[in-house]
Amino acid sequence: MAASEKEASFNEALAMLAKEKGIEPELLFEKIQTAVTIAVKKEYPKSENIKYEIDEKTGNFIVSLVKEVVEDVEDEANQMTVEQARTYNKKIKPGEQCVIPLDTKHFGRIAAQTAKQVIKQGIKDAERSKLIEQWGELQNEAAAVKVLKVEPNSLNATVELNGNEVPLFRSEQLPLDELHPGDMIKVYVSGASPDDRRPMLKISRTHRDLIKRLFEIEVPEIYQGVVEIKSISREAGQRSKMAVISNDPNVDALGACIGPQRSRVSKISEELKGEKIDIVIYSEDPAEFIKQALKPADVLSVEIPEENVKNCSVVVPDNQLSLAIGNKGLNAKLAARLTGYKIDIKPESGFFEG
Repeated sequence: MAASEKEASFNEALAMLAKEKGIEPELLFEKIQTAVTIAVKKEYPKSENIKYEIDEKTGNFIVSLVKEVVEDVEDEANQMTVEQARTYNKKIKPGEQCVIPLDTKHFGRIAAQTAKQVIKQGIKDAERSKLIEQWGELQNEAAAVKVLKVEPNSLNATVELNGNEVPLFRSEQLPLDELHPGDMIKVYVSGASPDDRRPMLKISRTHRDLIKRLFEIEVPEIYQGVVEIKSISREAGQRSKMAVISNDPNVDALGACIGPQRSRVSKISEELKGEKIDIVIYSEDPAEFIKQALKPADVLSVEIPEENVKNCSVVVPDNQLSLAIGNKGLNAKLAARLTGYKIDIKPESGFFEG
């Protein structure tokens, strides 16, 4: 096979790969050109004019140095005599540019290596774009999935989502989750992973926004915008707090979310393996919001010393102190996350119990 045929085959192969993997040929050639130019610069560091061409139609692959034709050479790296130049172009004259083709065998290997790297990255980008295109409507939404298998050692699961297999890692499962093939569960779709070797869809049962999406599904008033979720804090598998407000004076936000005989909130809690969900009323008044956030404990007073500093001091009845703080401080912690305030809880007597 002639050299030009080899080069043509090489470049045709690149173009075919680019098309097959969904990579723009222009991007592929641009990356190769940059890599080859750097390689030529290393071998000809003083050369100022390097010419690189790929003819996508013919497949010709050409790397050249370009030198100025002069009577007296002062810079051998960038100039040459008329006599030297006429070995490449018999009609060339002083003042013109002489194009000197280089052996592309060495640079062809560099180009091939670069192309391989670009194609590999391009495949990842294309796969990620395909994921986003395919599941874009599910991003930041809750979805029902079927458990296909569970690894016995890691407990990582594989689930079916829209006919595709997606991993649900143990770290994204609830602490009390005991998944088995055939189980139907709800997950939150947070998007395509950016850094994995192979792009994949990211799903979770611990994500805070899963609470929001489940309530939107169960509570028509939220879906319709009559009741609005203002804030959520969550300790997945243990407890969540959700602040809501009604945009219609005739609609009770708490009642809508809880449902008749607690049916709506109970259904969501059951889906989350018994996770307790506190629903409180949001208020534009920070002191009132903090009172609500600390429920089920009663709050006697809330003092916010500085308006622009999110610190507050809360006083509760002595017998409500443990309830306000919660088991391992969980109630206070979730209230702080819900409101954005650092909360210092004190008993009415000024002395902590026990």
